[in-house]
Amino acid sequence: MNEVAREHGAHRSVIRELFEYAREKKAEGGAGAIYDFTLGNPSVPPPAEVTAALLRAIETTEPTALHGYTTAAGDPAVRRAIADDLSARYGVEVDPTLLYLTVGAAAALSAVFGAVLSPGDEAIVISPYFPEYRVFLSHAGATVVEVTAKAPDFSLDLEKIGEAITDKTALLLYNSPNNPTGAVVSREELAALSDLLRAKEKEVGHPIYLVADEPYRELIYDGEEVPSPLAYYDDTVICYSFSKSLSLPGERIGYVLVSPRAAEAKALYEGVMGAARALGYVCAPSLFQKILPACLGKVSSLETYDRNRKKLYGALTSYGFTAVYPRGAFYLFLKSPEADATAFLARAKAHGILFVPSDSFGVPGYVRIAYCVSEKEIEDSLPAFRALAEEYGLN
Repeated sequence: MNEVAREHGAHRSVIRELFEYAREKKAEGGAGAIYDFTLGNPSVPPPAEVTAALLRAIETTEPTALHGYTTAAGDPAVRRAIADDLSARYGVEVDPTLLYLTVGAAAALSAVFGAVLSPGDEAIVISPYFPEYRVFLSHAGATVVEVTAKAPDFSLDLEKIGEAITDKTALLLYNSPNNPTGAVVSREELAALSDLLRAKEKEVGHPIYLVADEPYRELIYDGEEVPSPLAYYDDTVICYSFSKSLSLPGERIGYVLVSPRAAEAKALYEGVMGAARALGYVCAPSLFQKILPACLGKVSSLETYDRNRKKLYGALTSYGFTAVYPRGAFYLFLKSPEADATAFLARAKAHGILFVPSDSFGVPGYVRIAYCVSEKEIEDSLPAFRALAEEYGLN
């Protein structure tokens, strides 16, 4: 028996464990029994274009074509549509033959890690980070090197990134907008990071791939923008999911895109295909491939998330809590009023509040609050948050 795999299965992610706990509590006491802010599960419906495209596909496409296999990399017309959309949006060359449709972002990341990494390679991740990164990277045989972003805004720490790069560094993974902080990498940061990586590539004598995990790319507020690394750094690989932008997390549809300017781009893409094959991630869901061309550039209602963001941040900071003001995604990163964030969670549970301690995200002393819930749940939870603040003497 593979003990590493057994260990991953026996000990689920903290996020999933808390989500299951919330489900049990709601089953026992009803929806008002617990305020569940654990999972990044969109509460707003998909854009109208998604439903319309689904109905059109079902009504007009012959069933075997609708539900049958596509090519392993995905329907060529769909890949062309995505490539054209990205080219127009970012003003960069995108090659559809270097785009691979995947079973969500997890499959995209896993395929890229399998393609790039060999045992003994190092992969730099910017913490805080999505906890499953560590699982995916360790499965690929890599040594995970964490570089903590700069508090209080969790911007990139370029000096520490430079110090972390060695001749074993194969890739750097970043996520913008960030889960869990809501931080967005700016144009200036991305340009500086790209300059740093180019210099380090010359120093170590091999490519250092910049892997951008972008499932929250469209979820931004206050006029923010998410610059594309495709326009700044040749050795770029994009991993994307439509789960958040189109509110389709359960449908598992995303892609890997290798920059045509990347070192050994064709070989890298072939590695992505081979890794996906080895993992069993061949042929993303056909029905949802077919609807994508009609939905590109569409985004679920940001207004709901924005209202939740402002209401929750405003209320909690007025109660005396300290939080990172989220510029993107749908998470509030709240500083724990005590050093042990798990102890903070235990006290919050007594008030019917569930969130995720930050330890599994690679930094201590914070909690992640997913505000992609209904506006009513935000409103109803505020008295409980106020009582929790009073328990800590924050008011």
